[in-house]
Amino acid sequence: MLKSSEISKLSAKELTEKVAALKTELFNKKFNKFTTGTEKPHVVKELKKDIARLLTQKNAKK
Repeated sequence: MLKSSEISKLSAKELTEKVAALKTELFNKKFNKFTTGTEKPHVVKELKKDIARLLTQKNAKK
């Protein structure tokens, strides 16, 4: 889980890269969840929240 202090230190380019990486990870987690099941179902929810935090910070920097 990302903290807001960590997110505020990132530049716009870094935020975009981090969002892309988290979206890829979210896709993989969802895929694994539906195919084999997952040990930690809460991870998907945390990834969604992290992506939302990053996008909020990115829009605030505009």
